[in-house]
Amino acid sequence: MQSSFLLCDSITSLFPHRCCCQELLLPLTRCLCVSVRFLLDFNLCGLWHSDYFQKKVEALQPCDTAYPGFMYDPSVREANSLIKCGRCQKMFVVQQIPDSNLVLVVTQAYCDCSRQYGAILLEPKEIKYILCNRMKSQKVRRRPQSCHSYHPKENAKDCGGAAAISLSLSLFSASLLVSLVLER
Repeated sequence: MQSSFLLCDSITSLFPHRCCCQELLLPLTRCLCVSVRFLLDFNLCGLWHSDYFQKKVEALQPCDTAYPGFMYDPSVREANSLIKCGRCQKMFVVQQIPDSNLVLVVTQAYCDCSRQYGAILLEPKEIKYILCNRMKSQKVRRRPQSCHSYHPKENAKDCGGAAAISLSLSLFSASLLVSLVLER
């Protein structure tokens, strides 16, 4: 025990402004100071921001649906015709809406053709598979040659802010304050 006192006394006699506790804590404070400076230099304090972590959500079940589809020739701007329904004739007009991928269909309401032509329901129908059969019938799919849900004159804007980097001002100022305190 006495030898350790002599060693400590000899160190304090060489460096009178520091005590043994400060000498033991010096490597720890240096490591902390270097790590804070590293975080500030490489702007890694944004990793603590809560927006970067995904919230826990339920796994979604895949759902295949079938929709009735119709094709319209874009070179034809307007078409009209008559449909004979028993004792009356029903007139309809189909016109493409400019600068969009929409089509306007106008028909006469006073002539009822529901007996001759069935109703066309545009509601989706869910396709249910047996899991084993679905896995066996999976085919390699290729892209369609053209896309019918897009028009070049539509003014679609980019959505979402996933590419934006945001800095948490409170964490940045706290880390700067800690580095200044540790530097002294």
